[in-house]
Amino acid sequence: MNYLRGFIPWIAFAVLSSLGWQWGALAGLLLAVGLFAQGRRKGTPLDSQVLEISTMAYFVALTAFSFTVPQSPVRDFVGAISMAWLALTAWGGLAVKRPFTLGIAKQQTPKEYWHMPVFLRINVVLTMAWAIAFTVTGAVLAILDVANAGTVVTILVQVAGFVIPAIFTAKYPERVRARQTA
Repeated sequence: MNYLRGFIPWIAFAVLSSLGWQWGALAGLLLAVGLFAQGRRKGTPLDSQVLEISTMAYFVALTAFSFTVPQSPVRDFVGAISMAWLALTAWGGLAVKRPFTLGIAKQQTPKEYWHMPVFLRINVVLTMAWAIAFTVTGAVLAILDVANAGTVVTILVQVAGFVIPAIFTAKYPERVRARQTA
């Protein structure tokens, strides 16, 4: 579940934004930079840090904007906007045939499997699951934001937007392997 570490800044942002969107954005930025730096120190290749790079770019922009225009109405929609950014990251990777899960999976899989069609297909399916989850979660959050549903409900939706695809990511490769050996 090494891929989950890349979502730590997003989860922290979702939780800490209830204290103020600026602080949630700053926490997300600091965590993203920390994770990226940690990965670089370990020699993690850049293609395995697509999520961290995208996360840093997002939180640099959001942190700067949130401290510059703290009363912006954008603050009421940052959960939905965040999920939209993650969706764009995932869909973009699929569009250029570089699913963001691929680099992460390479860190956990022996090199001889990297070019096997099943390995590549698993990562396309996993990234697609994340892309769909981010898209749906972003849309639901936008609706909840317009309806002023409240912090608890939006946090629960955001958490579900990470937990559901995480469970799928943990189980899907095992199901494929079981089918292959049967």
